[in-house]
Amino acid sequence: MNPDLSVIIPVLNEVTCLPLLLNDLQKQKQIVIEIIVADGGSTDGTLEACSSFQPIVVPATRGRACQLNAGFRKSTSENLLFLHADTRIEDEYLLHYALRFWQTKLAKNGNDRIAGHFPLKFIHTSPHYCRSFRYAENKTHFNRVNTTNGDQGFLLKRPFFESLGGFDESQHFLEDQKLAEKIRRHGRWITLPGRLCTSGRRFEKEGFHRRYILMGMIMAMHSTGQKAFFKYATSIYTSHSDSGHLRLKPFFMAGFKMFVNDLGLKESIRAWFFIGRYIRQNSWQMFYFFDILFKTEKTKGSYPFLDLHDRYFWPLTNNTLCDAFNTLISFFWYAMVLAPYFFIVDTVWPHGLVHKSNGTRP
Repeated sequence: MNPDLSVIIPVLNEVTCLPLLLNDLQKQKQIVIEIIVADGGSTDGTLEACSSFQPIVVPATRGRACQLNAGFRKSTSENLLFLHADTRIEDEYLLHYALRFWQTKLAKNGNDRIAGHFPLKFIHTSPHYCRSFRYAENKTHFNRVNTTNGDQGFLLKRPFFESLGGFDESQHFLEDQKLAEKIRRHGRWITLPGRLCTSGRRFEKEGFHRRYILMGMIMAMHSTGQKAFFKYATSIYTSHSDSGHLRLKPFFMAGFKMFVNDLGLKESIRAWFFIGRYIRQNSWQMFYFFDILFKTEKTKGSYPFLDLHDRYFWPLTNNTLCDAFNTLISFFWYAMVLAPYFFIVDTVWPHGLVHKSNGTRP
């Protein structure tokens, strides 16, 4: 029987998470699934732990993009779903309903250039980041620029994926963001019904706000074409098993080296202008934050502060003068506030602040 859906999962030392996901996939009802595990060289018993589920195992060059592309080449279904190994699926009918909903949209559209993603629920244990996780969860319902990533699952047709050239293998990270924005340019995204659960372990181990600051730096540098940053920032993404308290000092140092060694004064000013513009273009996130902070969401999809931004703030500020003004603010905040702060804190407490009472990090 031909599968309704090929599910492709890149893995590297996921002995704890992968069997849980494979068990969830086996429980899916009213759908025939082909499960492909693209392994980047696991050494912790991952493949042995999932052997009872009998997935198709594809050895691949380490790197999520390489692994995803290798898994794709082994797949047989016209319908592709790319998932992360630390995903959980609570609803046994999730993929059936998602596939039916997506195929209805494709039929109405008349072509295959529609991709689907799921909203997220984060699995976390720390009580310190509840509001932060809610901020991140609600944002996954949106279809705005830079809000779609691999944690949400990518559902798309084989010909569309092939026409996009697959995942970009030039870096060992950002493969999901690059493909997501390419889909946005050449087709469109839709939010699928239901939700995926995903692990919040990286946020908890590294520190939610530290990881979010780093993600903002990564996306600003990537979106404005500052490739030299990544030459110096060599440890942006470690595997989950190797992650721990995230030190931001090296990444601010990477930015400093880029501006001094690669750009010079004139190009640095130009780069900061484009970074300021990028941040201004994401001003909607500040308004959305107030919706989360004050819990203003009364009905699903209703965000009063975000609506205020879209209706009034954006038309008023979408101009070069505001870009320049925001450049000055951004430079002051990142170069004069955040950078000195993390230089000092990460030098004095390289492993993070610890509560003396119980020995745990805040």
